[in-house]
Amino acid sequence: MEIAFEPKGVCPSRMVVEIDDDGIITRFDSSGGCDGNMKGIQKLVINRKADEVAALLEGITCGKKNTSCPDQISKLLSRR
Repeated sequence: MEIAFEPKGVCPSRMVVEIDDDGIITRFDSSGGCDGNMKGIQKLVINRKADEVAALLEGITCGKKNTSCPDQISKLLSRR
């Protein structure tokens, strides 16, 4: 299943995740944002259970913002 998401309050304008029938993330892509951070996040989330990743990333903030790229990924994963 592919899910596309337009995150709010962060630099990437779009995030896309693909999750297999077992709930494993098989692909993560983003448009915009810090290239290095997004590549790092991609490496960390692929081949992990979507529910586990969502729980780990939920509530992470960035500076004075009340959200972050990881927090927005948790919101994306919760949409399934």
